[in-house]
Amino acid sequence: MVIHVFAQRPSISSRWLVFLLALYFFFVLNLPLIARLIDILGRLEAVRFGFVLSIPVFFVACLNILLTLLAVKYLEKGLFILLLLLSSAVSYAMFNYGVVLDRDMMVNIMQTHAGEAKSYFNGSSLLWFLLAGALPALLVARVRIRHDGLLRDLCWKALSVLGSLAVIGVIALCYYQDYASVGRNNSHLRQLIIPTYYLSSASGYVYNTYLKEELPYQTLGEDAQLAPSRPERKPTLLVLMVGETARSMNFEHNGYPRGTNAFTREQAVVSFRSVTSCATTTAVSVPCMFSRLSRTDYDAEQAARQDNLLDVLQRAGVNVRWFENDGGCKGVCARVETVEFRPEDGGPLCDGDYCKDGVLLEAVQRAMAAAERQDTVLVLHMVGSHGPTYYRRYPAEFAHFQPDCRRSDIQNCSTHELVNSYDNTLYYSDYIISQVVKLLDERRPDWNTGLLYLSDHGESLGEKGLYLHGMPYALAPEQQTQVPLMLWLSSGLSREARLDRQCLQHQASQGHYSHDNLFDSVLGLMGVKSKVYRPALDMLAECRTG
Repeated sequence: MVIHVFAQRPSISSRWLVFLLALYFFFVLNLPLIARLIDILGRLEAVRFGFVLSIPVFFVACLNILLTLLAVKYLEKGLFILLLLLSSAVSYAMFNYGVVLDRDMMVNIMQTHAGEAKSYFNGSSLLWFLLAGALPALLVARVRIRHDGLLRDLCWKALSVLGSLAVIGVIALCYYQDYASVGRNNSHLRQLIIPTYYLSSASGYVYNTYLKEELPYQTLGEDAQLAPSRPERKPTLLVLMVGETARSMNFEHNGYPRGTNAFTREQAVVSFRSVTSCATTTAVSVPCMFSRLSRTDYDAEQAARQDNLLDVLQRAGVNVRWFENDGGCKGVCARVETVEFRPEDGGPLCDGDYCKDGVLLEAVQRAMAAAERQDTVLVLHMVGSHGPTYYRRYPAEFAHFQPDCRRSDIQNCSTHELVNSYDNTLYYSDYIISQVVKLLDERRPDWNTGLLYLSDHGESLGEKGLYLHGMPYALAPEQQTQVPLMLWLSSGLSREARLDRQCLQHQASQGHYSHDNLFDSVLGLMGVKSKVYRPALDMLAECRTG
């Protein structure tokens, strides 16, 4: 290898640049993969030394093939620079937070608003990006890449690819059983390989979003109607609160030893202890929980091309309004009246990037006061416990647990500080919920009122080295999939829906539920009759008397 460092611009042959980049991608940008491999190999009872030594050779050979194929004259420099910059950002997220960029996470990233994106920028991420991405990208931009003519370049490419394939073949002959064993028992390793996995996820997202033929729209619940109303019956007013990033295990109602539910503690709230989410990202979980589809058969495109719970409620004659404070309803509210809180509009509870959930209270109070005597569902989409800047989700007077973590690179806070900040977000959310319950309680003379709170997914707070959320569902820990679900009903709505409270308490403590139950439980609670309603998925049905 010859690099002319004394020339005005250093130069290097294309094949040597590709090889150096293959080394760099594995030993630097694939640190998350290396760390995971070290953990896996360290737990094996017996491992062959030659197998361990072959692993970096195997991956460098594979990366050399990929980068050789991308090394097209006039295009290679731009492609390599882009890959370095993107891969350094991906590497930081994976190494520090345990995030995996699968297709669901790609959807989440593409739907992220500016305020949310800014929360991930901090000194640690910037330094990582500069050293691991920008600096090598600058070197690639500066260097002059030499080519030996079309024919010789093609010959060298062929030799490089064939040589790499030969190396992979020799390794396979010697250690196939070792690779097969580790691979079968740890299939998630492929999701950690940079840049192949995130490029595959991105291409899948582009195809599904822009290239795939659109499905015809499917209308659901065309027969939906409210149960016949008695003359003396009061209309129903239900507030459906969609939480953000709240995990069940940190709820006092569910056995957590801290007072995170200090405000709803005395409000006769029923808390369901075992509830699982549809996914580990907002972009998937929110559409899924309102969809007729279950988690196991959920398809984002199919869900987007058919009616959801809100559409069926409207078709039955229910007045539906959506209040958005989390950057977007992910298409769920596309066909209902929507009020969106814009952080850039200012106000005492908005900081330009986010609005704290207190903004929902005045809006829902006005909506209740203006509501006509018609069955009504108000959906409040909260910003809740959105990380990593948990400390920005609650006002100073709700910083109940101290000391809290007041930075976005949360992996550099102590566990105690981080949990305090997260618990403060739940403490503040509980206050918001309690205030909505009070507003509903005040409406009891004229309305049958109720509240249902359900979070979209959970959150990791450093357990097993994981932070935030977004792990592939098959690998996700319970911290990311176990979510809180709380129900409050006025005595009037309990009677109207024929619900036995003692039975509800028992079901809440002993039953196992999921986002799949939301669709039918809300239809049942609102008294909507339709063929699309499935009693078996109504988690309240077993407690309905008469």
